[in-house]
Amino acid sequence: MILEMIHNFFLQLKDTVLRFKFIPDVLDILLVALLIYAVIIQLRKTKSIQVVKGILFIVVVYGIVSLLGMNASTYLFSRLFNDIIIIAVILFSDEIRQALENVGKQRIGKKLPFLRRGGDDAEIDAINAVCRACGAMSRNKVGSLILFQRNTFLGDLTKQAVFIDSETTFEMLCSIFYPKAPLHDGAVIIRAGRIVAARCVVPMKNDRVVHENVGTRHRAALEASLISDCVAVVTSEETGIISIAVEGNLIRGITDSELREHLGKYLLSEDKAAKKSGRPSRGGKKDKTDKGADADA
Repeated sequence: MILEMIHNFFLQLKDTVLRFKFIPDVLDILLVALLIYAVIIQLRKTKSIQVVKGILFIVVVYGIVSLLGMNASTYLFSRLFNDIIIIAVILFSDEIRQALENVGKQRIGKKLPFLRRGGDDAEIDAINAVCRACGAMSRNKVGSLILFQRNTFLGDLTKQAVFIDSETTFEMLCSIFYPKAPLHDGAVIIRAGRIVAARCVVPMKNDRVVHENVGTRHRAALEASLISDCVAVVTSEETGIISIAVEGNLIRGITDSELREHLGKYLLSEDKAAKKSGRPSRGGKKDKTDKGADADA
């Protein structure tokens, strides 16, 4: 029996090798390996890896009861595994959604000129207002959280928010985050240079690993930058320091001029950012109106 199984295995292996088509099959193998790697990386970020361990344990038990010929248990497990895809979608719905969002938030529009946003002038005004406001709030130790929406829509964060449609100005931001104002809790969302909502709530996952000792606003900024491609700006109520979060990375203790450099880098088109920061643009000219130093993200 065992010899026959080995013989059949090598026959199947021989047929597979003979049917092997180099380019399509190599691409197929690489794609499957990439998908498995991406799934493992995604699972390691959350406690979902514990769910995977539980599923593997059930698979082992299923194998044991099948070998022992336990008919009733084998029937129950077989029914369970018939619907394994539906069960996996239910168990990992949050992880699947986040993975799809990560794919969808790739900034294709920035690479193709005809898909670029045309609101760079409004963005520049908003950046200047935010930098001035954050500088003032930093000196006065006023806590704030400002989210610049890019390609990923932040509608999920506005379910309990107060909608505002106004220009982004120094006075508006300072009035929103004034400690005794009704809108100071939560985040402000800026889209295309305009304030669209205030008092936005960022849902935070308890299992998210944060390597720095930070408060609720900083954790919310990190979470927002992970679930979307937004740029989050925070001022600390305790220390007054200014921080920026992008793609799950938190840069702490920056000045308002360094903040202006970061925001120009992430929010403006290449030529506008170069002109604003004083770096040579594609035409090779340099604008000396702003002497802020470059800061690496």
